[in-house]
Amino acid sequence: MLHGAVAAAVTPLRAAGTEIDSDAIGPYADFLVGHGVDGILALGTTGEGVLLTLAERRLVAEQFLAAAAGRVQVAVHCGAQSTADTVALAAHAAEIGADAVAVIAPPYYPLGADELFAHFEAAANACAPLPFYVYEFAARSGYAIPLDVIERLRERVPNLAGLKVSDSPWEKLEPYLLDGLHIFVGAESLIARGLAAGAAGAVSGLASAFPDAVVALVRDPSPERGERVGELRASLQKLSFQAALKTALALRGVPIAPDVRAPLRPLRDDERAEVARLLS
Repeated sequence: MLHGAVAAAVTPLRAAGTEIDSDAIGPYADFLVGHGVDGILALGTTGEGVLLTLAERRLVAEQFLAAAAGRVQVAVHCGAQSTADTVALAAHAAEIGADAVAVIAPPYYPLGADELFAHFEAAANACAPLPFYVYEFAARSGYAIPLDVIERLRERVPNLAGLKVSDSPWEKLEPYLLDGLHIFVGAESLIARGLAAGAAGAVSGLASAFPDAVVALVRDPSPERGERVGELRASLQKLSFQAALKTALALRGVPIAPDVRAPLRPLRDDERAEVARLLS
């Protein structure tokens, strides 16, 4: 079961974002583990997962598991546009020994409750008995997952462990803080309040490059610390976020190129300077 501070990892790329940079995954995992994260989520929003091919996603999942080497838990985001692809990725995650699977609602089509239930049930069954987490992020999927879908999953899916909820503001997160499920907060500005309300931890994109800041917040979730971390996230969010995180990692000594997968874009010179300023 996931717990604590989980870094939503970037995916190292090279050749202008067209290739996986396998050589960088080991040093990057060492960096995250060395800064005290409790787990790694591979191939999520921060990790550009939906922009990669299925073969690339399988490769990256395998390499993060190998690089973590049992030192921290590794969850794999397996959400995809179709149920068939999602099921295939979830089954692969179970086969390679991942610690958990997370799945976001498919984007583009505003799916109804019955469609969503069938989609998540199929994904959870494909990786059972691995812990399964529903990934709620209305800003990315285009719609919120109805609470009755979660309740139906609780009745029918024995391996449903919890949710990662990246919604904000608080009024959109709070309804998903359900008793009996492990809820992970995605919005850094809400981590302190979420933990106080019973959340199990945080799955943070900011932690991919600033694990020390997020680990400290999860360990000591004071409002003041939460405000500082939230401000850092907001500053980076104004840039091309994935490229900014990779630039920050390189400046911190991790051998990761700033390359991102198109249509995401690299940073401009003034944006690279802003990342350096934030680090200083």
